[in-house]
Amino acid sequence: MKGSGKMFETGEYVVYGRTGICQVTGVTTMRVDGSSGEKLYYVLRPGGETDGKIFTPVKGGKQVLRGIITREEAERLIDEIPSIETLSIENEKFREDSYKKCIRTCECRDLLRIIKTIYVRKQARLSHGKKTTATDERYLKLAEDHLYSEFSMLLDIPKEHMADYIEQRVHQQEEAEEQVCAV
Repeated sequence: MKGSGKMFETGEYVVYGRTGICQVTGVTTMRVDGSSGEKLYYVLRPGGETDGKIFTPVKGGKQVLRGIITREEAERLIDEIPSIETLSIENEKFREDSYKKCIRTCECRDLLRIIKTIYVRKQARLSHGKKTTATDERYLKLAEDHLYSEFSMLLDIPKEHMADYIEQRVHQQEEAEEQVCAV
């Protein structure tokens, strides 16, 4: 398992690879073909599903499995958006690979980097009369979906309102900084 190394408890929420938010519903032992002995597996229920089950090894899994961040960490990340650097992509051929690497980490800061990069790129393209690329649209949707699911749960704001909430909070931060600089 890639993650914190701590054992998750039944009832805890975690982020599991490309699936996103899941709830740990239990731990079980399983014997997998080709392995010696039984291994411990988490039983996860993907967020929003009542029937779905995912089994993933407690140790040695290939997917990222991490605990969700705290409300305070989410708020701090939102406040840091203006200072979060965009992705530096020198060669357009590697744009999708850069996005994929960030998505695979399942880290909120990396998801914010994708969102900010694509937002800045989208504004630049629109100012030149160009459309957003399909790759940018796809990875923007993926990054927003993962990030907004986690933030929505932590901040108790509906997922569909997260973009507006973040934009408003960043705008308030920028206004507050401008007032401090003006003094």
